[in-house]
Amino acid sequence: MGSLAHWSYIIGNALSPENPERGIILSGVDKNSHSVCSVFVKFQLLLFLSVKRMGNTSKKLAAKCTLLTKDEQKYIANTFRAASKNSDKIKEEDLIVSGTLDAVLLEKFWGPQIDPRLAQYLTNFLFGFGPNKAPSCDFNKFAELYVYNVRGTTDERMKMLYNSLGMVYDDTLPYQLLREYCESIASTYIKVLKAANSSRSKHWINKGFRGRASHVQALGEAIAASVEGDADVTINSCSETQLNKWLQNNVLLQQMVEAVFVNLYGINKPSEENTGAVARSEPVLLPMPLGLDAMPDYPAFIDLSHIVWLNSHIPKKHQDKWRFLFSSHIHGESFSTMTGRIIDQGPSLVIIEDNSGYIFGGYASVSWSFGPNFVGTDDAFLFTLAPKMRVYPASNFNSHFQYINHHAKTLPNGLIMGGQFHFGGIWVDGDPFGQGSCAESCSTFRGYKRLSKEPAFRIKSLEVWGVGEKPLSDKDSDERDISVLDVNPEAKAILDMAGRTRHSEGIREPPPL
Repeated sequence: MGSLAHWSYIIGNALSPENPERGIILSGVDKNSHSVCSVFVKFQLLLFLSVKRMGNTSKKLAAKCTLLTKDEQKYIANTFRAASKNSDKIKEEDLIVSGTLDAVLLEKFWGPQIDPRLAQYLTNFLFGFGPNKAPSCDFNKFAELYVYNVRGTTDERMKMLYNSLGMVYDDTLPYQLLREYCESIASTYIKVLKAANSSRSKHWINKGFRGRASHVQALGEAIAASVEGDADVTINSCSETQLNKWLQNNVLLQQMVEAVFVNLYGINKPSEENTGAVARSEPVLLPMPLGLDAMPDYPAFIDLSHIVWLNSHIPKKHQDKWRFLFSSHIHGESFSTMTGRIIDQGPSLVIIEDNSGYIFGGYASVSWSFGPNFVGTDDAFLFTLAPKMRVYPASNFNSHFQYINHHAKTLPNGLIMGGQFHFGGIWVDGDPFGQGSCAESCSTFRGYKRLSKEPAFRIKSLEVWGVGEKPLSDKDSDERDISVLDVNPEAKAILDMAGRTRHSEGIREPPPL
């Protein structure tokens, strides 16, 4: 309770005639009982100071809560109370043991999914660093970290990034530090995906898409590398201008950060008061796989990280689902079989693993169809997944996006993406199937570098995935345009014979736009 001198000083000030709260403290005190009075005054004073402090805290929370939705206020407050042990501040010493983050405490605070590096970055932001380091942080700072990451302005996100990495805002940022930050975000995001109780993640994981550490690291590296215009140019540091542009344009990073902090702050977790999760319109980073359930021995050769990377680059309208169309392991090494399964299936991803372990492919923006000419749109791109993740978008130099032919006498029989006949960015031979090549240069796609390890390669694995909704066939389209009035002419004739009026006669739905 403190020394007598300490209490005498506090009580003396509290009972001073200048103190407007003096009457409240003295209310009900028996002045003839010194001992009782002393205890009672101490109790009243503690109560008063506690209430006053709580009132000030409430005002601060109310001011900060204007940045939060009602649901966010509730869930973030729950997380804050757990971390602060029901006090008005979180102490760093509660999270740090012997100078390092304690894994057990972190699991209780942020959850087991967080990457240890990211946990350290977050404590840098919450408690500061260097001479400005503070022993604790309040709810304002705690909520600020969430708001800046989930929906902050570019300047707010820049401030958060610099402070999290222990840097002054105006400093040049070492590239290696930026890369480790991106790797920590990617690592935490994949851990969140793997721990999520969602049908999307379970479908992929149950089929062997694991989220291996090496691929997760490559995902983080790819995100960081995009800070430079040419991702394969080696840089040592990043300027404020580069980072500002990078934060504005890197949609995948922002989507992953949002998903990570929504999870860390418990926004998507049910509470005792509400058994349902907070309804949110979260970005679709992981598509729903269709067609794998019937494949008990499906041999996955790409990773969960690869799916997230690829899905973020295809048009948003196609990101919700991937439709399994062809696998050389399941359907056989046959060009005829492959074409029979991918023709007229809408936009698709062709993914190839060569005999050296390089994984690469291309996004075909329109349906595959036999013909003598290249087709496609500038949504098309080529990509690599291993050993690095890179995307090469359309250059608009030419429109040689995709070509496929079979049994042609004077034209190449095979599949081409980019470049030209005999010098494709990707060439898959139709006969014999199993061979391919990648040209040294390809003007169709910007920044292109040879995708395979060697110019000519043997195909170890080849898959094709349709993305988005399956397009209607000509038959489906014709049936959709037939009116219900024309479906059953016999019933129509019976109604005529019975003299019944057909009120819907002449009323037809307008054709779809």
